[in-house]
Amino acid sequence: MMFRTRLLLIFTTTVVASVGLVELLVSHRTRLAFEGLEGQRVDALVAQFQKEFARRGQEIVRAVDDIAASQAALDLAISAAPSTTLAGDLAKAHGLALLELVAGDGAILSSAEWPARFGYQEEWLASGENWKLRGAFLKREELPDGVALALRAVATVTPGDRKLYVTGGQPLDREFLATLVLPAGMRVLLYRHLDPQFSPANLIDAAGPVARADLFRPLIEEVERQGREVTQTLGAGAAAETFHTLLLKGYEENLPGVLLIGSSRRELVELESSLLRTGILVAAGGILMAIALGWWATARITRPVRRLAESAAKVAAGNWDATVQTASRDEIGQLAQAFNRMTGQLVSQRERLVQAERVAAWRELARRLAHELKNPLFPLQITVENMQRARERFPEQFDEVFREGTSTLLAELANLKQIIARFSDFAKMPAPEKQPVDFNALSAATMKLFDAQLQQAGIRASAALDPTLGPVPADPEQMTRVIRNLILNAIDAMPAGGELTVRTRALAGGVRLEIADTGQGLTPEECDRLFTPYYTTKTHGTGLGLAIVQSVVSDHHGRISVESQPGQGTTFRIELG
Repeated sequence: MMFRTRLLLIFTTTVVASVGLVELLVSHRTRLAFEGLEGQRVDALVAQFQKEFARRGQEIVRAVDDIAASQAALDLAISAAPSTTLAGDLAKAHGLALLELVAGDGAILSSAEWPARFGYQEEWLASGENWKLRGAFLKREELPDGVALALRAVATVTPGDRKLYVTGGQPLDREFLATLVLPAGMRVLLYRHLDPQFSPANLIDAAGPVARADLFRPLIEEVERQGREVTQTLGAGAAAETFHTLLLKGYEENLPGVLLIGSSRRELVELESSLLRTGILVAAGGILMAIALGWWATARITRPVRRLAESAAKVAAGNWDATVQTASRDEIGQLAQAFNRMTGQLVSQRERLVQAERVAAWRELARRLAHELKNPLFPLQITVENMQRARERFPEQFDEVFREGTSTLLAELANLKQIIARFSDFAKMPAPEKQPVDFNALSAATMKLFDAQLQQAGIRASAALDPTLGPVPADPEQMTRVIRNLILNAIDAMPAGGELTVRTRALAGGVRLEIADTGQGLTPEECDRLFTPYYTTKTHGTGLGLAIVQSVVSDHHGRISVESQPGQGTTFRIELG
């Protein structure tokens, strides 16, 4: 990935991540604020309900106490005579929807909701409860038109040894819910636990039965199962509502009703959607700005870097005079100045290095020539001195010494000519005359020339020749010389015998030739200097053999490499084509 692309991605990712983080924080804070406001509104509505509930209870208690204190109640308590109309008249006069006058043994004497129901037993009234301390309470009531949940109170009339229970109240229904003042987006539902199982008809609001009441079944069942207040969100999206429950306990500590306070999530969903749209717009604008800023910044940064890379490539290609032109004084400018100083130092060092290498090469050449010429010159000198002494001291033996001396002189002169010829050959290597060459046949024929020498040295030779290898353009004479030099090197590397292997392998339009031995091996330092002219690891030779091999391979536009480790043999690899 290009540096410019990476910078653009970094800028864009930074903007998106920043906007996303801000969006998350704002959404989180908004949700917390909404939930805090919702909690306040729920608490206020619960307080309002409890206040209204307490007020209704006090009114009922007061009305029941007034009826208990009336002369009509006193007369009924004394006479214990059933009446079909008395309870109804008293209830109407005191604003009660429900009223029953019950004898001390629990028998109904008069009932406003059931005018003809005298004589029925209300055993719960005779349970010994201190009704005055109890106040108003919730109770499930059976009425002519069905079952209802009522807020009741009980008072007693005790003239002499007689007792009369006065119990009256109001149903807890939609009319009661209609008295509550609801904030926008909130509603109050009442579930009257009038049946053993959940009944949708028992769930009402200020308008009556609630539509789609079955949605509340899991919430009501959860409240009944746990016996505590529960908060759940019903629905999804803008239609979702969060419901908080309030338990309405009866006088027997049962659960005759559950108040559900619902808060719409529409405002929060719409606000979050608005924040999301705003965040997307801000992110899109930020991305565009980041792209523009990133493009400008990366262009400003990468242009000098690219020029620096181009100049470095020129230096790598051999143009050591390449420099970088920049007017900036920042880190890039400092880097460019350092690069220019480096190239200047490289040029001067290269010139010094070339001069040093030239001097070293001439010194090495002089040393090699001196070494090679010194060996034949010493016998020449001895022979001439012997001939001079024979001429002076033993004239009669001079002819015999002269014949022997001239023979030695000619032999050493021939050796000198051979040495000079080798150096001359390396100095003027001819250009290869290429023609199609069968490297399998060439390798096999060259190996055959060394059969006797290999057997004498105790070396086992083998060939692994690729049968799919076709003719490759090359100079057969020069390549024969290459293979011969490498085989001679392998023989010299295995004075105690070993294995020599010659391999060929077809490449795309070329050949790979390998000559491997199991000899003494070379160190990494020796491998690095192996193809240097006049360098040799042997005690004899001119050090030109591998230099000639490399020169031939280079003239064929090929490459030669060596793999070796001390004690593990050496492999020379040539690739042409």
